[in-house]
Amino acid sequence: MPLAPPETRSLERRMGDWARARLPYGVAELAMFVLKQGWACLFGGLLLIAIVASKAVWQPDWPLARYDALFLFALATQALFLWRKLETWEEARVILLFHLTGTAMEWFKVHAGSWAYPEPALFKVLGVPLFSGFMYASVGSYMARVIRIFDMRFAPYPPYALTLALAAAIYINFFAHHFGPDIRIGLFAATVLIYGRTRIWFRIHDHDWWMPLPLAAFLSSLALWVAENIGTATGTWLYNGQRPDHWVSLAKLGSWYLLLYVAFVTVTLVVRSALYPAGRAVQTYPRQTR
Repeated sequence: MPLAPPETRSLERRMGDWARARLPYGVAELAMFVLKQGWACLFGGLLLIAIVASKAVWQPDWPLARYDALFLFALATQALFLWRKLETWEEARVILLFHLTGTAMEWFKVHAGSWAYPEPALFKVLGVPLFSGFMYASVGSYMARVIRIFDMRFAPYPPYALTLALAAAIYINFFAHHFGPDIRIGLFAATVLIYGRTRIWFRIHDHDWWMPLPLAAFLSSLALWVAENIGTATGTWLYNGQRPDHWVSLAKLGSWYLLLYVAFVTVTLVVRSALYPAGRAVQTYPRQTR
């Protein structure tokens, strides 16, 4: 598994030491879990803040379009992450892959009328502003960083070829259901059948915890659905027939749940050492006394 550079690990360690020195054990573990999750989704959080802040202050007569400003902000943020070694170059390559597959889906979905980006922009191709690809990149960034920050291990991990096939079927269905039957119900069932026994083992400090992988995917998709509602509330993008003051359909929660498996399998290209197939024991650590 790619390791964070020493200076990044040192920063994360100092954050943990600060919390543990001031809080009881259980509270410190919970606080560190929340802080580490926030640290892992830093890219997405910054992009979401930029979306909300730009909507609040942007004027239509300004020489730079809001979408273009968001694109330049996302580009600068990605460069900063690499410069400050908050992401490794290996992680960045797989994040770029998910960025490209997400942008391809954006082009198709906008052309199909599923959603639209109503504002003008210079950096806009086939009706899709280029900052949108960074929204998918932020999901990939979160996945790569959260696996590293929590020292995650996945066991028992299903056959890798099977996970690739499921991810491909999910991605294809996002396009194919416009022309034929939507098989997402079968895909939901497949995620549970394939990953139902898989536990995510993660370490907050000196104790290992675990969670079923499908549950983690559902909770992550719920967070993304909330972010979707923030995006539509600011009018940054709008679904077909939706008003900015209406909640995004719960069907999008299911879409994100499935898409997370595509993102996860993409990220596993560089975290294969974290995958423990059946028969390979996972090393865990008991809680230590303070």
